[in-house]
Amino acid sequence: MTKQKDFYTLEKNIIKLKEKIDALLESEAPHKEEIKRLRQQIAKEWGQIRPKLTAHQIVQAARHPQRPYTLDYIEYLTDDFLEFHGDRRAGDDPALVTGFGFYRNRSVAIIGHQKGRTTRERIARNFGQPVPEGYRKALRIMKLAEKFGFPVITLIDTQGAYPGIQAEERGQAEAIAFNLKEISKLRVPVVNVVIGEGGSGGALAVGVGDALLMLENSYYSVISPEGCAAILWKDQGAVSQAAENLHFLAPHLMELGIIEKIIPEPPGGAHVDWATTFKNVDKQLNQTLKKLEEKSPEVRIEERYQKYRKIGVFEEK
Repeated sequence: MTKQKDFYTLEKNIIKLKEKIDALLESEAPHKEEIKRLRQQIAKEWGQIRPKLTAHQIVQAARHPQRPYTLDYIEYLTDDFLEFHGDRRAGDDPALVTGFGFYRNRSVAIIGHQKGRTTRERIARNFGQPVPEGYRKALRIMKLAEKFGFPVITLIDTQGAYPGIQAEERGQAEAIAFNLKEISKLRVPVVNVVIGEGGSGGALAVGVGDALLMLENSYYSVISPEGCAAILWKDQGAVSQAAENLHFLAPHLMELGIIEKIIPEPPGGAHVDWATTFKNVDKQLNQTLKKLEEKSPEVRIEERYQKYRKIGVFEEK
């Protein structure tokens, strides 16, 4: 079997072009025409690469270390964001960022996974893998948002909940299950956006809501392809096969009625052009919130209930 190229190899030419654009943007002289030409080259390269990407290569794109993370979205989308810490029971969880800010002249609660970029940051953030304190902190903020009538926005980007024994001892499964129950009953609008990885209970614990949006090169799954390969095939060489069989990419989930919207990414992926990615997310998020805010809490809760009741329903032909 021919070994497939990884995403990072395929994007080398695009990254070189991006570096040229970055250098021109940092220079004092205007280079609009040259930047436009380079962006067109990126679009041309991407047009040849994107249709041929496998599910596993898209997973690699979703994990790209230069993709914008939760704190980057918060900086662009909100004003006066104030982060809240601690679950008022045991401690804080740096893997989940929670707080309040102003988004398009409305107060909102924002909860999102944060992985960290440097090795030191990744260790401090536990590689974006939450523990029970994180889920309880997230729910605390959501309950505060409900009390004051603020919409809730969650930004999902994690391989999964932290699988360590200490997390299990402190009630990992209970914390996730309790969040599912409580979030489903919130009377305020809840919008979930998968910005990278959406892995297992780590994502689902803050992924219940009225509308689920996904970036084009993200995935949302019950398990990572590596975990699936280890369990079903007992072979890490089967990761690509697992990724294909899981059907966890945005088009698959749209077809199944699990997500409401696919947010387009710029040519090359979100990591190539942060500004365009932020604008695309902003547009879809604002449109979704406006529609939800027009409905009464009772209607939203009923529609939320019916939405999840329909997942997994099928007919034999």
